Amino acid sequence: MNTQPRPATWLEIDITALLENVAALRRVVGENVALFPVVKANAYGHGAVPVAHALLSAGCAGLCVARLDEGIALRQAGIRAPIWILGWIPPEHISAAVEYRLTPTINSLAQAAALHAATPRGEQTPIHIKVDTGLSRYGLLPDEVLPFVRDMRMFNHLSIEGLWTHMARADEPDPTPTQRQLARFAHVLEAVHAEGVHPRWLHTAASAAILNPALENAAHFNAVRPGISIYGLRPSREVAWPIHLRPVLTWKARVARVRELPAGTAISYGGTFVTPHAMRVALVPVGYGDGYPRALSNRGEVLIQGRRCRIVGRVCMDNIVVDINHVEHVEEGDEVVLIGRQGDAAITADDLAHWLGTINYEVVTQILPRVPRFYI
Repeated sequence: MNTQPRPATWLEIDITALLENVAALRRVVGENVALFPVVKANAYGHGAVPVAHALLSAGCAGLCVARLDEGIALRQAGIRAPIWILGWIPPEHISAAVEYRLTPTINSLAQAAALHAATPRGEQTPIHIKVDTGLSRYGLLPDEVLPFVRDMRMFNHLSIEGLWTHMARADEPDPTPTQRQLARFAHVLEAVHAEGVHPRWLHTAASAAILNPALENAAHFNAVRPGISIYGLRPSREVAWPIHLRPVLTWKARVARVRELPAGTAISYGGTFVTPHAMRVALVPVGYGDGYPRALSNRGEVLIQGRRCRIVGRVCMDNIVVDINHVEHVEEGDEVVLIGRQGDAAITADDLAHWLGTINYEVVTQILPRVPRFYI
């Protein structure tokens, strides 16, 4: 374990858990399906570069990001594996995809022309085409794909390496909406094949579509894009996911001060909590400036000595105050767990999501770079 002294608040990223999750996903999809994990948004808050290196060391075929700058940062960190860009790149910046050997998803002739012009003579740049089968975001509608594929013939420096889509409701128990999307994708794929175009990579499944047992592996094709599951988190609470995943991220802090406040004392900005009796409280140096949501004011909980301790008063930019009346012998410097396990107790990203009325994706991706990451 990394024994470097810990600051006021920090994350511990468990690489062993990450690799165990990769192995579990590989058992689900089989050895003939390539894993292209998603490391966008700083690897869902876990740290893109160290996570990417670990994933590739585990045999993943490549990586997925959302934006051009995310791919460039990975290249600048020495990563040479294939990197797919799943989102939009402005045509005036798309030449960087060639420079950094990134694989873009394009959906306009303007993007294609810019990419073609940037590709050196005698070389080809691989592209992916996204089929909008029902998410209504990026990509081409099914009846737009074949004309676009035909238009690509005028750009002899481009090769259609991948065809893909993304599911809108694969994290729900009812597989019907996802099955409809897969049927639309299959229809487009049949037409593309009839045109004599055979993309190397076909990918439709992110974590939910990989794991939803009701889909019976129908979405796997020959590549998958696991995201949230890689980090040990469930795509939703609505489905009984068939594998055990270990959370990779633990968020910790240290007690900065212990005080006993008399009854009638207002705590933090706005005085939204007033002590009903004499109370022992602990100051914890973490706040919304670290990505710990202000909406957890007077409702969130942390772990101290394996006991849940409620936040009292508003979450500040750099501090929270918690009730430790029921916990004995708390001292300055004691460990505080914001997300993770302490003794027999645990507070999960799903717990925070429940308190906030959101999803675990948002909880982990909003942890800011100010919080140092330690890889263990």
